[in-house]
Amino acid sequence: MDKKTIDLQKTVHALCSADPELAPLLAELGFTEIVKPIMLNTVGKVMTLPKGAAMRGIALPTIIRTLESHGYTVIEAPQEEKK
Repeated sequence: MDKKTIDLQKTVHALCSADPELAPLLAELGFTEIVKPIMLNTVGKVMTLPKGAAMRGIALPTIIRTLESHGYTVIEAPQEEKK
């Protein structure tokens, strides 16, 4: 079984393209528009999960916990880049 990794610096489009199972999970978390191909192919190409979480009012720690509970390893930006 391959290790499923989520890099929070990558765009939502890149993450969902690499792992098609991710889009429905993100939709359950509140990113409801992500299952629409046009949204994934436009906004998804510039949006990261942290930016999307901020826009949608979804707590990033909640997203991370949910992803981890589904077997993902979440890679966060180093502390000095989180300013």
